[in-house]
Amino acid sequence: MDRLIYLDNAATTKVKREVMDAMLPYFSENYGNPSAIYTFAGQGKKAVDLAREQAAGLIGAKPEEIYFTAGGSESDNWALKAAAEAYKEKGKHIITSKIEHHALLHTCEYLEKQGFEITYLDVDSEGKISGEKLKAAIRPDTILISIMMANNEIGTIEDVAEIGKIAREVGVPFHTDAVQSYGHIPIDVEEMNIDMLSASGHKFYGPKGVGILYIKKGIKIRSFIHGGTQERNRRAGTLNVPGIVGFGKAAELAGNSMEKDVEKITALRDHLIQRVLSEIPYSRLNGHKTDRLPGNASFCFRFIEGESMLILLDQLGVCASSGSACTSGSLDPSHVLLALGLPHEIAHGSLRLTLSEETKMEEIDFVADELKKIIGRLRDMSPLYEDFLKKKSSGAFCDRLEGYYVQ
Repeated sequence: MDRLIYLDNAATTKVKREVMDAMLPYFSENYGNPSAIYTFAGQGKKAVDLAREQAAGLIGAKPEEIYFTAGGSESDNWALKAAAEAYKEKGKHIITSKIEHHALLHTCEYLEKQGFEITYLDVDSEGKISGEKLKAAIRPDTILISIMMANNEIGTIEDVAEIGKIAREVGVPFHTDAVQSYGHIPIDVEEMNIDMLSASGHKFYGPKGVGILYIKKGIKIRSFIHGGTQERNRRAGTLNVPGIVGFGKAAELAGNSMEKDVEKITALRDHLIQRVLSEIPYSRLNGHKTDRLPGNASFCFRFIEGESMLILLDQLGVCASSGSACTSGSLDPSHVLLALGLPHEIAHGSLRLTLSEETKMEEIDFVADELKKIIGRLRDMSPLYEDFLKKKSSGAFCDRLEGYYVQ
Protein backbone atom coordinates (compact mmCIF):
# COMPACT_ATOMS: atom_id res chain seq x y z
CA MET A 1 0.00 0.00 0.00
CA ASP A 2 1.49 3.33 -1.09
CA ARG A 3 -0.45 5.37 1.45
CA LEU A 4 -1.58 4.68 5.01
CA ILE A 5 -3.65 7.24 6.87
CA TYR A 6 -4.58 5.68 10.18
CA LEU A 7 -7.70 7.30 11.66
CA ASP A 8 -8.92 4.47 13.87
CA ASN A 9 -6.99 5.25 17.03
CA ALA A 10 -10.04 4.65 19.24
CA ALA A 11 -9.78 0.99 18.19
CA THR A 12 -6.06 0.71 18.91
CA THR A 13 -2.93 2.81 18.72
CA LYS A 14 0.61 2.39 17.49
CA VAL A 15 3.08 1.38 20.20
CA LYS A 16 5.56 4.20 20.71
CA ARG A 17 9.22 3.46 20.11
CA GLU A 18 10.11 4.52 23.67
CA VAL A 19 7.53 2.07 24.99
CA MET A 20 8.89 -0.76 22.86
CA ASP A 21 12.46 -0.01 23.94
CA ALA A 22 11.42 -0.12 27.61
CA MET A 23 9.71 -3.49 27.14
CA LEU A 24 12.36 -5.37 25.17
CA PRO A 25 14.80 -6.27 28.00
CA TYR A 26 12.02 -8.09 29.87
CA PHE A 27 11.46 -10.62 27.09
CA SER A 28 14.91 -12.20 26.90
CA GLU A 29 17.29 -10.50 29.34
CA ASN A 30 15.46 -9.68 32.58
CA TYR A 31 12.94 -12.47 32.10
CA GLY A 32 12.70 -13.70 35.70
CA ASN A 33 9.34 -14.20 37.40
CA PRO A 34 8.93 -11.14 39.65
CA SER A 35 7.22 -13.28 42.31
CA ALA A 36 10.38 -15.33 42.87
CA ILE A 37 12.69 -14.52 45.80
CA TYR A 38 16.10 -14.81 44.13
CA THR A 39 18.08 -11.74 43.06
CA PHE A 40 17.60 -12.21 39.31
CA ALA A 41 13.82 -11.94 39.72
CA GLY A 42 14.22 -8.66 41.54
CA GLN A 43 14.85 -6.78 38.31
CA GLY A 44 11.37 -7.64 37.08
CA LYS A 45 9.82 -6.76 40.44
CA LYS A 46 11.47 -3.33 40.43
CA ALA A 47 10.21 -2.73 36.89
CA VAL A 48 6.66 -3.67 37.91
CA ASP A 49 6.84 -1.40 40.96
CA LEU A 50 7.97 1.50 38.79
CA ALA A 51 5.17 0.86 36.27
CA ARG A 52 2.64 0.84 39.11
CA GLU A 53 3.91 4.24 40.21
CA GLN A 54 3.75 5.55 36.64
CA ALA A 55 0.21 4.25 36.11
CA ALA A 56 -0.95 5.71 39.42
CA GLY A 57 0.76 9.06 38.89
CA LEU A 58 -1.22 9.78 35.73
CA ILE A 59 -4.53 9.79 37.65
CA GLY A 60 -3.51 10.99 41.11
CA ALA A 61 -3.81 7.54 42.68
CA LYS A 62 -1.54 5.67 45.10
CA PRO A 63 0.60 2.87 43.59
CA GLU A 64 -0.96 0.29 45.91
CA GLU A 65 -4.37 1.14 44.43
CA ILE A 66 -3.34 -0.01 40.94
CA TYR A 67 -3.96 -3.62 39.87
CA PHE A 68 -2.68 -4.86 36.54
CA THR A 69 -5.06 -6.83 34.29
CA ALA A 70 -5.15 -8.15 30.74
CA GLY A 71 -7.04 -5.09 29.45
CA GLY A 72 -10.11 -2.91 29.72
CA SER A 73 -12.64 -5.71 29.26
CA GLU A 74 -11.20 -7.70 32.17
CA SER A 75 -11.08 -4.58 34.32
CA ASP A 76 -14.73 -3.80 33.61
CA ASN A 77 -15.74 -7.41 34.33
CA TRP A 78 -13.75 -7.41 37.56
CA ALA A 79 -15.20 -4.12 38.81
CA LEU A 80 -18.81 -5.14 38.24
CA LYS A 81 -18.78 -8.84 39.11
CA ALA A 82 -16.57 -8.55 42.18
CA ALA A 83 -18.40 -5.50 43.51
CA ALA A 84 -21.74 -7.21 42.94
CA GLU A 85 -20.57 -10.22 44.95
CA ALA A 86 -19.04 -8.10 47.70
CA TYR A 87 -22.10 -5.88 48.28
CA LYS A 88 -24.97 -8.27 47.48
CA GLU A 89 -25.99 -8.48 51.13
CA LYS A 90 -26.82 -4.77 51.00
CA GLY A 91 -28.71 -5.00 47.71
CA LYS A 92 -28.69 -6.12 44.11
CA HIS A 93 -29.31 -2.86 42.22
CA ILE A 94 -26.71 -1.42 39.84
CA ILE A 95 -26.91 1.77 37.76
CA THR A 96 -25.22 2.24 34.40
CA SER A 97 -26.02 3.91 31.07
CA LYS A 98 -27.32 2.80 27.69
CA ILE A 99 -24.14 3.90 25.88
CA GLU A 100 -21.55 1.85 27.76
CA HIS A 101 -19.04 -0.38 26.00
CA HIS A 102 -20.22 -3.94 25.42
CA ALA A 103 -17.63 -5.18 27.92
CA LEU A 104 -19.75 -3.51 30.57
CA LEU A 105 -23.22 -3.99 29.08
CA HIS A 106 -22.71 -7.72 28.54
CA THR A 107 -21.41 -8.03 32.09
CA CYS A 108 -24.60 -6.34 33.27
CA GLU A 109 -26.63 -8.84 31.25
CA TYR A 110 -24.74 -11.65 32.99
CA LEU A 111 -25.46 -10.13 36.40
CA GLU A 112 -29.14 -9.80 35.56
CA LYS A 113 -29.23 -13.56 35.06
CA GLN A 114 -27.73 -13.89 38.54
CA GLY A 115 -30.63 -11.97 40.06
CA PHE A 116 -29.27 -8.42 40.00
CA GLU A 117 -31.39 -5.52 38.77
CA ILE A 118 -29.78 -3.03 36.37
CA THR A 119 -31.02 0.48 35.66
CA TYR A 120 -29.83 1.69 32.25
CA LEU A 121 -29.91 5.48 32.23
CA ASP A 122 -30.93 7.35 29.10
CA VAL A 123 -28.66 10.00 27.61
CA ASP A 124 -29.57 13.20 25.81
CA SER A 125 -29.13 13.80 22.07
CA GLU A 126 -25.42 14.52 22.59
CA GLY A 127 -24.74 11.50 24.79
CA LYS A 128 -24.76 13.25 28.18
CA ILE A 129 -25.97 11.70 31.44
CA SER A 130 -28.34 13.80 33.54
CA GLY A 131 -27.28 14.20 37.16
CA GLU A 132 -30.91 14.61 38.18
CA LYS A 133 -31.93 11.37 36.47
CA LEU A 134 -29.03 9.61 38.17
CA LYS A 135 -30.15 10.89 41.58
CA ALA A 136 -33.70 9.74 40.88
CA ALA A 137 -32.49 6.25 39.96
CA ILE A 138 -30.57 5.68 43.23
CA ARG A 139 -32.36 3.40 45.71
CA PRO A 140 -31.57 2.08 49.21
CA ASP A 141 -30.46 -1.21 47.60
CA THR A 142 -28.18 0.43 45.00
CA ILE A 143 -24.68 -1.06 45.40
CA LEU A 144 -22.77 0.32 42.39
CA ILE A 145 -22.86 3.12 39.84
CA SER A 146 -20.81 2.55 36.66
CA ILE A 147 -20.71 5.32 34.05
CA MET A 148 -18.02 5.61 31.36
CA MET A 149 -15.83 8.70 31.37
CA ALA A 150 -15.92 9.22 27.60
CA ASN A 151 -17.75 7.27 24.93
CA ASN A 152 -15.70 5.22 22.49
CA GLU A 153 -18.00 5.85 19.51
CA ILE A 154 -19.14 9.47 19.74
CA GLY A 155 -16.40 10.89 21.98
CA THR A 156 -18.72 12.62 24.47
CA ILE A 157 -17.05 13.25 27.84
CA GLU A 158 -19.35 12.82 30.84
CA ASP A 159 -19.32 15.03 33.91
CA VAL A 160 -17.61 12.34 35.95
CA ALA A 161 -16.85 14.69 38.85
CA GLU A 162 -20.57 15.41 39.31
CA ILE A 163 -21.47 11.73 39.00
CA GLY A 164 -18.78 10.83 41.53
CA LYS A 165 -20.01 13.50 43.93
CA ILE A 166 -23.57 12.19 43.72
CA ALA A 167 -22.36 8.65 44.38
CA ARG A 168 -20.14 9.73 47.27
CA GLU A 169 -22.98 11.65 48.94
CA VAL A 170 -25.15 8.53 49.13
CA GLY A 171 -22.31 6.14 49.92
CA VAL A 172 -22.50 4.12 46.69
CA PRO A 173 -19.22 2.98 45.05
CA PHE A 174 -18.58 4.60 41.66
CA HIS A 175 -16.75 2.86 38.81
CA THR A 176 -15.85 4.51 35.51
CA ASP A 177 -14.68 2.91 32.28
CA ALA A 178 -11.86 5.29 31.33
CA VAL A 179 -10.46 3.15 28.52
CA GLN A 180 -10.84 5.98 25.98
CA SER A 181 -9.87 8.72 28.44
CA TYR A 182 -6.81 7.46 30.31
CA GLY A 183 -3.70 9.00 28.77
CA HIS A 184 -5.70 11.42 26.62
CA ILE A 185 -7.39 13.84 29.01
CA PRO A 186 -6.58 14.91 32.61
CA ILE A 187 -7.96 12.57 35.30
CA ASP A 188 -7.77 12.95 39.08
CA VAL A 189 -9.48 10.12 40.93
CA GLU A 190 -9.62 12.07 44.19
CA GLU A 191 -11.09 15.26 42.75
CA MET A 192 -13.55 13.23 40.65
CA ASN A 193 -14.62 10.97 43.56
CA ILE A 194 -13.82 7.82 41.57
CA ASP A 195 -13.69 4.55 43.50
CA MET A 196 -12.75 2.24 40.61
CA LEU A 197 -11.38 2.98 37.14
CA SER A 198 -10.64 0.78 34.12
CA ALA A 199 -7.94 1.51 31.52
CA SER A 200 -6.21 -0.34 28.68
CA GLY A 201 -2.64 0.07 27.44
CA HIS A 202 -3.23 -0.19 23.70
CA LYS A 203 -5.54 2.82 23.65
CA PHE A 204 -2.74 5.31 24.43
CA TYR A 205 0.33 4.06 22.55
CA GLY A 206 1.06 1.14 24.88
CA PRO A 207 0.95 -2.61 24.22
CA LYS A 208 -2.12 -4.79 23.80
CA GLY A 209 -3.01 -7.34 26.44
CA VAL A 210 -2.43 -5.19 29.53
CA GLY A 211 -4.66 -2.84 31.49
CA ILE A 212 -5.34 -1.62 35.00
CA LEU A 213 -8.12 -1.50 37.50
CA TYR A 214 -7.77 1.31 40.03
CA ILE A 215 -9.44 0.34 43.31
CA LYS A 216 -9.58 3.06 45.94
CA LYS A 217 -8.28 1.96 49.29
CA GLY A 218 -11.19 0.90 51.49
CA ILE A 219 -13.46 -0.26 48.65
CA LYS A 220 -14.69 -3.77 49.37
CA ILE A 221 -14.08 -5.89 46.28
CA ARG A 222 -13.33 -9.60 45.91
CA SER A 223 -10.61 -11.37 43.98
CA PHE A 224 -11.41 -11.93 40.32
CA ILE A 225 -8.92 -14.62 39.27
CA HIS A 226 -8.05 -17.23 41.87
CA GLY A 227 -4.75 -19.07 42.13
CA GLY A 228 -1.54 -17.46 43.32
CA THR A 229 -0.96 -14.45 45.53
CA GLN A 230 -0.10 -11.96 42.78
CA GLU A 231 -1.50 -8.42 42.86
CA ARG A 232 -1.89 -8.53 46.63
CA ASN A 233 -4.05 -11.68 46.50
CA ARG A 234 -6.65 -10.06 44.26
CA ARG A 235 -5.65 -11.15 40.76
CA ALA A 236 -3.76 -14.43 40.41
CA GLY A 237 -1.45 -15.27 37.53
CA THR A 238 2.20 -14.68 36.60
CA LEU A 239 2.64 -10.99 35.89
CA ASN A 240 3.02 -9.88 32.26
CA VAL A 241 6.19 -7.94 33.02
CA PRO A 242 6.93 -6.64 29.48
CA GLY A 243 3.33 -5.51 29.06
CA ILE A 244 3.22 -3.90 32.49
CA VAL A 245 6.49 -2.07 31.81
CA GLY A 246 5.03 -0.86 28.49
CA PHE A 247 1.86 0.36 30.19
CA GLY A 248 3.87 2.29 32.75
CA LYS A 249 6.14 3.87 30.16
CA ALA A 250 3.16 4.87 28.00
CA ALA A 251 1.52 6.45 31.06
CA GLU A 252 4.68 8.41 31.83
CA LEU A 253 4.94 9.68 28.25
CA ALA A 254 1.26 10.62 28.20
CA GLY A 255 1.62 12.68 31.35
CA ASN A 256 4.64 14.51 29.96
CA SER A 257 3.02 15.51 26.66
CA MET A 258 -0.72 15.58 27.35
CA GLU A 259 -1.23 19.35 27.33
CA LYS A 260 0.63 19.78 24.04
CA ASP A 261 -1.02 16.75 22.43
CA VAL A 262 -4.53 17.81 23.43
CA GLU A 263 -4.03 21.25 21.88
CA LYS A 264 -2.65 19.88 18.62
CA ILE A 265 -5.12 17.02 18.16
CA THR A 266 -8.14 19.16 19.09
CA ALA A 267 -7.20 21.69 16.41
CA LEU A 268 -6.98 18.93 13.78
CA ARG A 269 -10.28 17.44 14.95
CA ASP A 270 -12.10 20.77 14.79
CA HIS A 271 -10.72 21.43 11.30
CA LEU A 272 -12.00 18.05 10.14
CA ILE A 273 -15.42 18.59 11.69
CA GLN A 274 -15.71 22.08 10.18
CA ARG A 275 -14.83 20.84 6.71
CA VAL A 276 -17.19 17.88 6.79
CA LEU A 277 -20.20 19.75 8.15
CA SER A 278 -19.71 22.77 5.88
CA GLU A 279 -18.86 20.92 2.67
CA ILE A 280 -20.94 17.72 2.76
CA PRO A 281 -24.74 18.20 2.70
CA TYR A 282 -26.95 16.07 4.94
CA SER A 283 -24.19 15.34 7.42
CA ARG A 284 -24.31 15.52 11.20
CA LEU A 285 -21.84 15.42 14.08
CA ASN A 286 -22.51 12.74 16.67
CA GLY A 287 -21.80 13.56 20.30
CA HIS A 288 -21.21 16.78 22.20
CA LYS A 289 -19.78 19.67 20.22
CA THR A 290 -17.14 20.66 22.79
CA ASP A 291 -17.18 18.12 25.64
CA ARG A 292 -15.60 15.43 23.49
CA LEU A 293 -12.34 13.54 23.29
CA PRO A 294 -9.61 15.52 21.49
CA GLY A 295 -9.19 12.96 18.71
CA ASN A 296 -12.78 11.88 18.10
CA ALA A 297 -14.84 12.99 15.08
CA SER A 298 -18.01 10.96 14.60
CA PHE A 299 -20.47 11.65 11.79
CA CYS A 300 -23.62 10.36 10.16
CA PHE A 301 -24.34 10.84 6.46
CA ARG A 302 -27.80 10.48 5.01
CA PHE A 303 -28.48 8.00 2.17
CA ILE A 304 -25.17 6.24 2.89
CA GLU A 305 -24.28 2.89 4.45
CA GLY A 306 -21.27 3.09 6.77
CA GLU A 307 -19.71 -0.11 5.45
CA SER A 308 -19.66 1.28 1.91
CA MET A 309 -17.73 4.32 3.07
CA LEU A 310 -15.21 2.15 4.90
CA ILE A 311 -14.52 0.01 1.83
CA LEU A 312 -13.92 3.00 -0.42
CA LEU A 313 -11.77 4.75 2.18
CA ASP A 314 -9.76 1.56 2.61
CA GLN A 315 -9.04 1.52 -1.11
CA LEU A 316 -7.42 4.92 -0.60
CA GLY A 317 -5.33 3.67 2.33
CA VAL A 318 -7.52 5.33 4.97
CA CYS A 319 -8.31 3.32 8.12
CA ALA A 320 -11.59 4.32 9.78
CA SER A 321 -14.55 2.64 11.44
CA SER A 322 -18.31 2.71 11.42
CA GLY A 323 -19.26 2.86 15.06
CA SER A 324 -17.12 0.89 17.49
CA ALA A 325 -14.39 -1.54 16.50
CA CYS A 326 -15.97 -4.26 18.63
CA THR A 327 -19.20 -4.19 16.60
CA SER A 328 -17.84 -3.42 13.13
CA GLY A 329 -18.90 -6.88 11.90
CA SER A 330 -22.51 -6.33 12.89
CA LEU A 331 -25.26 -5.24 10.51
CA ASP A 332 -27.25 -3.70 13.35
CA PRO A 333 -26.92 0.04 13.91
CA SER A 334 -24.82 1.19 16.85
CA HIS A 335 -26.58 0.95 20.21
CA VAL A 336 -24.90 4.25 21.11
CA LEU A 337 -26.38 6.13 18.16
CA LEU A 338 -29.81 4.64 18.81
CA ALA A 339 -29.54 5.74 22.45
CA LEU A 340 -29.06 9.32 21.19
CA GLY A 341 -32.52 9.02 19.65
CA LEU A 342 -31.35 8.67 16.03
CA PRO A 343 -33.57 6.71 13.64
CA HIS A 344 -32.12 3.53 12.13
CA GLU A 345 -31.71 5.08 8.69
CA ILE A 346 -29.44 7.76 10.16
CA ALA A 347 -27.50 5.46 12.48
CA HIS A 348 -26.63 3.15 9.58
CA GLY A 349 -24.67 5.94 7.89
CA SER A 350 -22.09 6.47 10.63
CA LEU A 351 -18.36 7.07 10.29
CA ARG A 352 -15.87 7.41 13.13
CA LEU A 353 -12.50 9.07 12.48
CA THR A 354 -10.13 9.10 15.46
CA LEU A 355 -6.84 10.98 15.37
CA SER A 356 -3.47 10.58 17.05
CA GLU A 357 -0.53 12.84 17.83
CA GLU A 358 1.04 11.66 14.53
CA THR A 359 -1.92 12.77 12.40
CA LYS A 360 -1.03 15.57 9.97
CA MET A 361 -3.12 18.42 8.62
CA GLU A 362 -2.52 17.32 5.03
CA GLU A 363 -3.94 13.90 5.93
CA ILE A 364 -7.06 15.51 7.36
CA ASP A 365 -7.54 17.59 4.20
CA PHE A 366 -6.96 14.57 1.98
CA VAL A 367 -9.61 12.58 3.85
CA ALA A 368 -12.09 15.47 3.76
CA ASP A 369 -11.55 15.91 0.01
CA GLU A 370 -11.94 12.20 -0.72
CA LEU A 371 -14.88 11.79 1.62
CA LYS A 372 -16.81 14.39 -0.38
CA LYS A 373 -16.15 12.39 -3.54
CA ILE A 374 -17.05 9.08 -1.92
CA ILE A 375 -20.34 10.32 -0.52
CA GLY A 376 -21.22 11.97 -3.81
CA ARG A 377 -20.47 8.74 -5.65
CA LEU A 378 -22.52 6.60 -3.25
CA ARG A 379 -25.46 9.00 -3.33
CA ASP A 380 -25.42 9.03 -7.12
CA MET A 381 -26.00 5.27 -6.95
CA SER A 382 -28.73 5.52 -4.33
CA PRO A 383 -32.36 5.30 -5.53
CA LEU A 384 -33.41 6.69 -2.14
CA TYR A 385 -31.37 9.82 -2.71
CA GLU A 386 -32.71 10.20 -6.25
CA ASP A 387 -36.28 9.86 -4.98
CA PHE A 388 -35.54 12.35 -2.19
CA LEU A 389 -34.26 14.98 -4.64
CA LYS A 390 -37.32 14.59 -6.86
CA LYS A 391 -39.71 15.01 -3.96
CA LYS A 392 -37.73 17.92 -2.54
CA SER A 393 -37.74 19.76 -5.85
CA SER A 394 -41.50 19.37 -6.06
CA GLY A 395 -41.91 20.93 -2.61
CA ALA A 396 -44.79 18.59 -1.94
CA PHE A 397 -43.50 16.53 0.98
CA CYS A 398 -42.44 16.82 4.60
CA ASP A 399 -38.97 15.54 5.41
CA ARG A 400 -39.17 13.99 8.89
CA LEU A 401 -35.37 13.66 9.09
CA GLU A 402 -34.54 17.19 8.04
CA GLY A 403 -33.74 18.43 11.54
CA TYR A 404 -31.03 15.83 12.08
CA TYR A 405 -28.60 17.15 9.48
CA VAL A 406 -26.64 20.12 8.28
CA GLN A 407 -28.33 20.89 4.95
